[in-house]
Amino acid sequence: MGRHADPTAIPRRFPPLLIAAGTVVALLLVGGLAWWLLAGDDDEGCATRSTVAVTVTPELAGLTEDLLSDPEALGADGCVTAEVTAQEPLQTAGDLAALDADALPDVWVPDSSLWFPRAGDAELSPGTSMATSPIVLATSTAVVDARAWSDEAPSWGDALTGDQPVAMPDIASSGEALAALSALRSTVGDGEEGDTAVVQAVLAADRAAGGASSALESAGAGSADAPLVPVTEQAVYAARASDAASELVAVYPSGGSPSLDYPVVRVGSPTGDQSRAVDSVVAVLTSEEARTAAGEAGFRDADGTAPPAAGEESGIRAEAPESVALDPTEVQALFSRLAALAAPSRLLAVVDVSASMEAGVGSGTRATLARDAAKSALALIPGRSALGLWVFARELDGTTDWQELVPTRVLDAEIDGRTQRAILQEQADSFPSRLSPGGTGLYDTALAAVRKARVDYDPTAVNTVVIITDGTDEDDGSIGLDGLLQTLAAEADPGRPVKVIGIALGPDADLSALQRIGEATGGAAYSALDENDLQTVLFDALRQRG
Repeated sequence: MGRHADPTAIPRRFPPLLIAAGTVVALLLVGGLAWWLLAGDDDEGCATRSTVAVTVTPELAGLTEDLLSDPEALGADGCVTAEVTAQEPLQTAGDLAALDADALPDVWVPDSSLWFPRAGDAELSPGTSMATSPIVLATSTAVVDARAWSDEAPSWGDALTGDQPVAMPDIASSGEALAALSALRSTVGDGEEGDTAVVQAVLAADRAAGGASSALESAGAGSADAPLVPVTEQAVYAARASDAASELVAVYPSGGSPSLDYPVVRVGSPTGDQSRAVDSVVAVLTSEEARTAAGEAGFRDADGTAPPAAGEESGIRAEAPESVALDPTEVQALFSRLAALAAPSRLLAVVDVSASMEAGVGSGTRATLARDAAKSALALIPGRSALGLWVFARELDGTTDWQELVPTRVLDAEIDGRTQRAILQEQADSFPSRLSPGGTGLYDTALAAVRKARVDYDPTAVNTVVIITDGTDEDDGSIGLDGLLQTLAAEADPGRPVKVIGIALGPDADLSALQRIGEATGGAAYSALDENDLQTVLFDALRQRG
């Protein structure tokens, strides 16, 4: 017979203390399980989660995001994440120089070390390059074939100051433009000759219709008139990779090319877990996997090894160009000079038409030389700049020494269906026919021109008066040099500065007076003794105007 419970038996009861203890244990077990489950869902067991802010030049942004998107690649059991922001290097450099430390990235990958001097006192620790890419001149295969550049490439100087149009990226923010212009300057010479070549290249490039983007489209379409565009080799590769029909090709100037080096830079001095997190991000960006990914995107590695697909079909060559080293400090000095040039001009040109301008120079006269040089310079000045034109002698217009031929207006402005530029070109042609026997009225004209430029002052532009003369003041009733200098000093307005640039044309011009007028206004004076000088000094005057 089986065992059965005794219905009359008294049930066993646990002591109250034991029951309480069991309840506590159960609650702890349940609570611990819940914490473990929640921690596993949210933080994967991390005691500390670290986020690394990475700011990268736009052309590497997608590649960087892909490399840093896998938490396992960053190690630390997935406790490190990276937030990637694409930003132009110049803007980041400005942030580094101006913002508080907590607003700055932990890691910065600019396109070039050239930007470091613009980062102010920010604490930067540059490391290995993530990639490199030499600066080339992009154009169409038709241009290369027509110029036979496949057989013999031009120098930077020949290319950027020759007759092939040039479209320059924004010199205020483009590492490519800065590097190309620095290479040009080093090719031509580090002195005034090099600076003048840079000015000529920038002004000519600023006249290119549509700018760099339009020029690249034209080259990709195979135009035989496509401009030259300074870009990275990788930009050519990427354009060809995205369009199999593209005719864009890289020209490698003789003498070598500077390269963008894409350094991986630690910012600030993180400690503890954050320092280790930054280290893990840097390790990924400088890894073999990153090098391979950069090569597939058209970049070279730090040693100049070509992308795997380099060759004729990619628009770039496998052989690395000779390296041209650039000094960041010198490049930034050039940047500062170019920043003034990049600002629009508001310029009043004042040209001597006294009888002495009929003196022979070369195959023409001083008047025809002034005409040709003015028209040549005018053709290069950007359309956003404003230009006016006066002529002067002594008592040229009644008792007045000067005459306004064209009021100061933006060159691209249309007046009765014609542009200001075209009107100025036509009036410049009239210089030889306007010569006056009355002598030279320099001082009164200079004062009137400065006053007029101040009335027409544009605070967004560089306001300048350029005076071209071959003589000395011959007006006995004029204000005189001392009176002129005293009046210029008395009327000077720091809020509306107007510089006078004087050009002494020929050996009889009063260079000393022009120098004193230039000094009084913060300007300068130049001597042009022969037919080859005037064009050069005009370009240099434009360079000095800022």
